[in-house]
Amino acid sequence: MQEKSTDEIEKLLESMKPNQLDVFYKENDKYMDDDKKAFYYYMKNTLESKNIFLKDMYIFAGLSETYGEKIIRMEKHTKDRNLIIRLCVAGHFSLVEVNKALKLYGMNTLYAKDKRDACLIVAINNRIYDFGIIDSMMEKQGLQKLSAE
Repeated sequence: MQEKSTDEIEKLLESMKPNQLDVFYKENDKYMDDDKKAFYYYMKNTLESKNIFLKDMYIFAGLSETYGEKIIRMEKHTKDRNLIIRLCVAGHFSLVEVNKALKLYGMNTLYAKDKRDACLIVAINNRIYDFGIIDSMMEKQGLQKLSAE
């Protein structure tokens, strides 16, 4: 996916008339988000920047490669927010990256006022990507574990 900043796109839209939208979409289609592609490319590009392979992320998250691929490509949609968070943790995502992935997938971002999310935020901010350690942190606080059961 090629990049044109959101600011650049917003500038183009500021003075645009409704009858100019068709031309705008044709000229800028490659910069526009496609929900499914945006999530897949975001995950793929973020992992590449960390030198982590997709298949390794699936394994660390406790998924088969086939199922993980379907989730990432959004061929199979999940409502399990934990699954997307597990993929992000397995991919060593920062808090900003986790929240962007959740948002692109159509899910709520991690919320500091939610006890469970707060625990996850602390783990991620401290670069704790081991599910055993995260689950121990969660259990200690009486919260549902993150790992797949």
